[in-house]
Amino acid sequence: MSQQLAHTEIKKNNNGALLIGTGLVVASMILVPALATRLGLGASLTGALRIALMKASSRAVSSATDVSKAA
Repeated sequence: MSQQLAHTEIKKNNNGALLIGTGLVVASMILVPALATRLGLGASLTGALRIALMKASSRAVSSATDVSKAA
């Protein structure tokens, strides 16, 4: 019974990380270029912001995967 509860808890943690990762991807692909255009930011700064958000998204999802492998 405790193994089933632990497995359910891991799934909840993975779902949260995937939600955060997906939100960061949407922000980097849609919101950042739109806001950068509106604010008049250069292409290099926009690209740097997108890369930073994509890396954060990757870390959020991969850390959740590492937690589920540890259990």
